[in-house]
Amino acid sequence: MTPAIARPATSRYRWIICALLFFATVIAYVDRGVLGYLEKYLEGIFHFDSVQYSYMTTAFQIAYAIGLVTAGWLTDRLGTRKGFALAIGLWSLAAMTPGAATGVWTFCFAMFFLGLGEATNFPACNKTVAEWFPKKERALAFGIFNSGANIGNMAVPVLVPALVFAVGWRGAFVAVGATGLVWLCFWLLIYRKPEEHRKVSAEELAHILSDPPERTESVPWARLLPLKETWAFAVAKMLTDPIWWFYLFWLPRYLQETFHTSISTNRTPVVAVYLISVVGSVGGGWLSSAMLGGGRSLNAARKTALLICALMVLPVLYAPFATRLWVVVALVGLAAAGHQGWSANLFTLASDLFPKAAVGSMTGIGGMAGAIAGAGFQLATGYIVRLANSYVPLFIVAGLAYLAALLVIHILSPKLAPAKLD
Repeated sequence: MTPAIARPATSRYRWIICALLFFATVIAYVDRGVLGYLEKYLEGIFHFDSVQYSYMTTAFQIAYAIGLVTAGWLTDRLGTRKGFALAIGLWSLAAMTPGAATGVWTFCFAMFFLGLGEATNFPACNKTVAEWFPKKERALAFGIFNSGANIGNMAVPVLVPALVFAVGWRGAFVAVGATGLVWLCFWLLIYRKPEEHRKVSAEELAHILSDPPERTESVPWARLLPLKETWAFAVAKMLTDPIWWFYLFWLPRYLQETFHTSISTNRTPVVAVYLISVVGSVGGGWLSSAMLGGGRSLNAARKTALLICALMVLPVLYAPFATRLWVVVALVGLAAAGHQGWSANLFTLASDLFPKAAVGSMTGIGGMAGAIAGAGFQLATGYIVRLANSYVPLFIVAGLAYLAALLVIHILSPKLAPAKLD
């Protein structure tokens, strides 16, 4: 017989777990953002062009897609603690390897392994939220940890120039990669399931487990793929994920080429874009959670939040025609905020539509669809920039993708009813 766990009188330990997920996401985005920020600097050293740069970002995206094939499965079967630990150990080492790159193909190799490891971040984070939060709090929890993407993106232009000055560009890659190993130590010390955690009070545990009981056995992909709810989530990810990757990998280059900024003067505009986007990440998650708390149905709350976020993105259509730097920053910042609010609610759909046992796999399927589309969009961006010398087609796609994705979600899941797995 398992001995009873001595629990504290009160606790809010789920928010400490959410903070861990936040810092993991910060680290992931710092790791993947270093190359994008240093691209024009490294171009002067290695003499690659936009198409060759797109090979590097595409290598990351292809590996990300491959990793997502197994990331959800791995997380569901090894458990969140072991699966996440394995992944961040791999990606932290991979994040250091660009420091040893000698040309385009070694950068591609390094970015491939970084993408392979980082593929586990969102499936593991999403599964952790499903384990530690009731449905009414999940969008807010996701919005909080997902805001780590914005903080990570803001940290890159602040940290990287200083690291390049202190230890060179190779040392910068190594330094940011090492931060993941520090996080890993905290994860292994702190994380347990809420039922097994000695710092979770009985009251908090009851709150975490307040949703109706769900199935606990794993759900094979063969049973998930035919479902229209799966395709609603996957197609929405396929349409909108590439836009975020476009901002992440190409925005620093766009600003440097269009407004003639440098590695140091580019810092403030890039930070401003992602500072604005923090509001969308937390606000988007809060919005649907507040509507649910106010008595709105799950269907109305999630789709209203998604619609508001999609409308926030539309003004970015004007960005390639704007001639002032800070107008572009405001437009892209608003669009990035819209994306982050969208993402907070879209990821929450995985736990709305599927039981906890399938959340990791479901997130992996959707993320894989987004990464495959993102790889194609990265290659297309490289060729469009080189051949047409224009970003106009790219911003048009960026502006319209979210409304198209919401239409797909509504057609395939008009009521957001849980998927029928039996």
